[in-house]
Amino acid sequence: MPTSSEDLPGTLKRSSKKAQKTYAETLDSAHEQYPGDEERAHRVAFSSLKHSFAKVGDHWEEKDTKGPSDPQAAKSGKQARTSKTPTGGGKEIGTTRKELYSQAQELDIAGRSKMSRDQLARAVAKAKK
Repeated sequence: MPTSSEDLPGTLKRSSKKAQKTYAETLDSAHEQYPGDEERAHRVAFSSLKHSFAKVGDHWEEKDTKGPSDPQAAKSGKQARTSKTPTGGGKEIGTTRKELYSQAQELDIAGRSKMSRDQLARAVAKAKK
């Protein structure tokens, strides 16, 4: 069954038609390839989306250059499953410290001025949960 716009996650509903189409077409194909494995189909669709788009706030924007979202995403197969390489952890790799600091200010995160980029990313992600 083709994916309709009502079935898309909220972040995609607020994104461009191209991002929606990328996700929906990949999801439909993944449903055919992995029948009965809904979780895997969605992981495949998000992986495809992340190759060309980056999540910015509450929506997805097209990247300047296509490619994996972090070093772990560049791996595949057994290497990806057994690797200890840290992932982006849900944070956007392209987000600058300045952008993260601004988000930390909005979220009133204590100690933000002394935090590194990675510490800010973790603190912002935790505060948004």
